[in-house]
Amino acid sequence: MDKQTLKIVIILISIVLSTGFAQTDKATNRVDHMTYAQAKARIPDHPLPDFWIGDVKGLASRFEHLEQGRLTVLATTPGGRPIYMVTYGDRETVAHKANFNSAIGGQDPAAYMDKAARKKPVILFLGPVHGHEVEGLTGLVNLVQIMETGKDLRGKSQEKLRQLGGQCRLLILPAGNPDGTARFEPRSLTGMGDDDLRFWGQGTWTDDTFCDWPQCKRQHPMVGDNVRFLGCYFNDRGINPMHDEFFAPMGPESAALLKVAREEGPDLAVSLHSHESKPAALRPAYVTTEIQQDIRSLAKECYALLSERQLPFGGLFEVRPEGGKNPDSFNLTSALYHVCGAGSFTFECPHGIRGNCEVTLDQILDIQLSLYEAMLQHEIGKKH
Repeated sequence: MDKQTLKIVIILISIVLSTGFAQTDKATNRVDHMTYAQAKARIPDHPLPDFWIGDVKGLASRFEHLEQGRLTVLATTPGGRPIYMVTYGDRETVAHKANFNSAIGGQDPAAYMDKAARKKPVILFLGPVHGHEVEGLTGLVNLVQIMETGKDLRGKSQEKLRQLGGQCRLLILPAGNPDGTARFEPRSLTGMGDDDLRFWGQGTWTDDTFCDWPQCKRQHPMVGDNVRFLGCYFNDRGINPMHDEFFAPMGPESAALLKVAREEGPDLAVSLHSHESKPAALRPAYVTTEIQQDIRSLAKECYALLSERQLPFGGLFEVRPEGGKNPDSFNLTSALYHVCGAGSFTFECPHGIRGNCEVTLDQILDIQLSLYEAMLQHEIGKKH
């Protein structure tokens, strides 16, 4: 091989290697970019079971013939999709003389709403505000089915859960960000990889690199010439409902939810999310330490149920005040507390990502239903 040919070969090898390193980090085996076509090609070609709800298209037909529950359309998203709420149990009329903020200023939370006078606890379930986190959507649609028939969509009896639900007023918002969920083409991330989660969740910049965390939260709304694929975190205007401007909402999703919370005054509220790891109730930020302690106790009860049912669970958070150079964000969960005084928290369910907390679709539904059971028991117990 002459010197000129050798030089060309070395250049070609260098190009191939540099291209490879631009795509894959060998230390983590993670790619740093993905095109839409590549992401589509990675979606498994297998049917999902009927009990699994990974889309919002069929929600209207599921809810139009409710016999026990009441359906309300709270708002319409930028993409023209309805935000549904299904309620069970009558709303009780109690004294209500001030908004929560003013009542706290007046040193009498009951001036906002005399929750102790209600016979039934009020519990709010918020489905995925990050549209690809459809585990919560699946759980809540199954919860509606249980309240209607006593069975989940698998045909499995859930009479105990139905009986517990009958002792409460339930506010069920199955899809907190229908625009984002409509954009989620896999319908489930179970068995897929971390890179698939990054693409569908947070999206890509115009050079097809992942927006990734925390960079995806440093531009909001997520609009502009630097955005290629809009991740399912966002509604069709690029708003992440978890980090809306709550004092002057930019999107209808958080505005509708907070209005419900103000009017209903729930005792307990959960925002259903998903991640790669084991199921976990997160520490609610910017709430009282008493609220944090109550949610920690609930988490312990939930984990005990999961353990009994041979399902995975994470660790308990530590109660603490806010602080530090980068304190936790004041997010939608925090805002819920500040408009109604609810014990509000975020629950993270596993997606079933390959190489992390690998769970089946059936196990994911069982995790969701176990959480709901723990929540209902927790609040009913306070009334006795």
